[in-house]
Order: sequence, then C-alpha cells, then structure tokens
Amino acid sequence: MANLLEILKKKEVVLLLVIAFLALLSGGAWAMYQTQIPPEQPIQFPHNIHVGLQIQCLYCHPGAQRQASAGLPTQQKCWACHGQLRKYSDPAAPVALNLWPTELQKLAGYVERNEPIPWVPVYQVPDHVHFNHRPHIAAGFACETCHGDMSKKTVATVGETVNMGWCINCHLENSVEDPLKRTKLIDCATCHY
Repeated sequence: MANLLEILKKKEVVLLLVIAFLALLSGGAWAMYQTQIPPEQPIQFPHNIHVGLQIQCLYCHPGAQRQASAGLPTQQKCWACHGQLRKYSDPAAPVALNLWPTELQKLAGYVERNEPIPWVPVYQVPDHVHFNHRPHIAAGFACETCHGDMSKKTVATVGETVNMGWCINCHLENSVEDPLKRTKLIDCATCHY
C-alpha cells in the first residue's frame, strides 16, 4: 500500500491520471452529444408543412396512443395522401413523376418497389430504459412538450436533451400535489424494468 502511495505522489503519475480522467470525461461528453444529433433520413420529411396543413401527430405516429413506440409512418400511410396528387392534377397535362419534388420522387420509389421506408428513429433511449408514450398521452401531455414545436422544423431533430435528469425533473414538476403519484413517478422501476 505504501508503494502505491509513493507512486501516486509522483508528478508524472498525477499528470497521467488527470489526462486519463479528462479523456474519459471528453469521451462521455462526445457520446452524449452524438445522441443529440439527428440522424440522416431516407426522405427529408418536412414536418413544418404537414403540421401547417393541420395533420395531427397521431395520424403519422398512431402508436403513441396505444404502445411504447410512437411508430414511424409506412410508405402506404404517406402515399395515401401523396398519391392523391396525381388524381387531382390536370388530366390534360399531368405532371410527370420526374418533375415532382425530389423527396416525393423518393417516396414514389419506395411505393413502386413496395419497399418500407428505412426511417431512422430520432429519439432513442438506452436499452436499460423503457419509455412508453401511452401513459404520457393519457396524462394529457402534448407531443410538443418533449418534441418541441414541429411547425418550426423541417426534418425532426431532438427538441430537448432527453436524459434521466430531464425526465425526473418533469416527473417531479407534475406530481407536486400528489405524494403517492410522486413516489411512483420517481421510483426507478417506473422506467428501468
């Protein structure tokens, strides 16, 4: 034990330990930052246009009402509306698909190939966390509470830095009046099961 203390007293060892600690801290910060960067999507979906047309979040993400995952729209869901564009175009002068906006051409390609759109989830939690949309929707929380105002976004980005502290703060703020509810909401087993 005395030898270990003697080794730790050396300037070089202390400097090496400080560098190792800073490297670990930097790596952790970089990893956290990476979770906040929106992934590249196969179609640059313009949320602002769809929200501006009064399309409700739950139309494209119906799973939020009944399951853990909100779900991502299928090409059939998207094409149910966008396929109508041909129907309402001028039959005498239809707009050729290659003249459609690029992102709609991509959508049409997935439909023609009968291939699912490989959406990449924007919000992801670690495997040891179990987030469920259903109780949050049932409690009356609007999608904007966590996801931000999508009418101001084109491609989805992380609206909040979602981590355990952020979730616990929300649970504490929303259970001030009810000690029994507070106990349940801050119990580890509520999210870690």
